[in-house]
Amino acid sequence: MKVVLGSDHGGLKLKESIKKVLEEMNVMYEDVGCDCPDSVDYPDYALPVAEKVAKGEFDRGILICGTGIGMSITANKVRGIRCALVTDEYSARMSREHNNANILALGERVTGPGLAEGIVRTWLNTEFAGGRHERRVEKIGALEGE
Repeated sequence: MKVVLGSDHGGLKLKESIKKVLEEMNVMYEDVGCDCPDSVDYPDYALPVAEKVAKGEFDRGILICGTGIGMSITANKVRGIRCALVTDEYSARMSREHNNANILALGERVTGPGLAEGIVRTWLNTEFAGGRHERRVEKIGALEGE
């Protein structure tokens, strides 16, 4: 599995924590930034992550900002992206099993590092269930004109 990561300044510390989890899990990743605490604009980091996942360059993406809201809104503007803003492990599992989410959004200011690490592990280890959920995901794609 290959994962692409991005954060703004509000998600920088949590992103560094998540990178350690990916390394422990032997997951290959690329970090597209940001890499400093100076104020930046979240769309500048959400868009490249979403585009790389949509193009198939990476299997999944993880985006982190202060709340995860801005990142998730931006990523979901890209055709083929199903970005889920997640704050608990159950939702992480459901976003994969039922929605086949291909990007995870997290908020550093609202989710502690221990919980976030558990969310990431759950999200990466959960497969799409398919079946009746496939029909629903296909309907989402139809809304995008895929």
